[in-house]
Amino acid sequence: MVALLAAGGAVAVALTREPPAVLSTAQTAKVDRGAVSLAVATSGTLSPARSYALGFGTAGTVTTLAVHAGDKVAKGQVLARIDDTAAKERVSSARDAVDRAGDALDAAESAGTATCGGRTVQSALRTTPTVPASPTPTARPSATARPGASQGTQSRPPATTAPSAGRTGGACTGSTEDPVLRARQQLTAAGVTLADAEDALAGTTIKAPVAGTVLSVSGAVGASVPAGSSVVTMADPATMQVTATFPEADAGRLAAGQTATVTLADRADAPLTANVVQVDPVGTTDGSLVVFGAQLAFEQAPQDVLVGQSAAVRVTVASRSDVLRVPSTAVRADDTVLVRDGAGDRATQVAVGLRGDAYTEITGGLIDGQEIVTASS
Repeated sequence: MVALLAAGGAVAVALTREPPAVLSTAQTAKVDRGAVSLAVATSGTLSPARSYALGFGTAGTVTTLAVHAGDKVAKGQVLARIDDTAAKERVSSARDAVDRAGDALDAAESAGTATCGGRTVQSALRTTPTVPASPTPTARPSATARPGASQGTQSRPPATTAPSAGRTGGACTGSTEDPVLRARQQLTAAGVTLADAEDALAGTTIKAPVAGTVLSVSGAVGASVPAGSSVVTMADPATMQVTATFPEADAGRLAAGQTATVTLADRADAPLTANVVQVDPVGTTDGSLVVFGAQLAFEQAPQDVLVGQSAAVRVTVASRSDVLRVPSTAVRADDTVLVRDGAGDRATQVAVGLRGDAYTEITGGLIDGQEIVTASS
């Protein structure tokens, strides 16, 4: 009978004892110091920062299309041509005109004379050996001087200068032009015509301005194309960037210079580092949401990527370094944390700073090294 009473008393004590505050399976962590960061995530696509719409400089008929969409090309590589027969003929004719104008100038400079009022005078523009400078004679009234004659302005001695009416500096002002001046003008005009013809000839060929990838090719061999119309579009893969859109709730936290992580679908195990370079100041409507576009540039451009390829984007919008922190799962909705010590688990009110993705900054209520409850299994 005594034994039964003792057993019954032990059961009564066990039934009346309070259960522990935390299950023994609760997961714990230590309060420590480290970095806390907050990021916003979205999806984006790869696009070239620089693309080139290339066309012919003159109208013509396409004779060659040397590339297709997706081809990789080198700088200076020929991409397309039009019939250049007429352009070559214009260049040849223009060069002949330049040669003739040059010969005419040589002849005029060799003759070195012009006729003014029946008298032969030296051409003002004729190339002559350099004459040593001599003091400029002082102009004095002369009984034999005629009105209009130049006095005291010639570098040659006055005795060898033949005065002539209507002549300034050796050039005739009447109906007869200086042949050297006229020949030089004709040579200049011929040179301009030749330059235009050579530009037109160069415009019959499309060459790659940079090494890159062909995005599209329009037209076909035998088709007529106008000058300036886009025939080949290409991009420089070294300038590949990410274009992404963010909902307005996240876009307000974005700013140029923020660091981002970009993960491509075909290389999920190799995330790439990028930086925000632009955030659109005006949003657009996407269904019932307002979204803002952003461009991100890679710190090191990836190789062998495709234009339009999808990417997962995470932009770090806030961060703290070397702060007291706890796992974010340890902070309850009322900003309390369960602290575990020798007496069990007790709820402690804390002051919270930055609420990050994995960790939350603690600005008061805890000390480094304390054990806290993070979650229960």
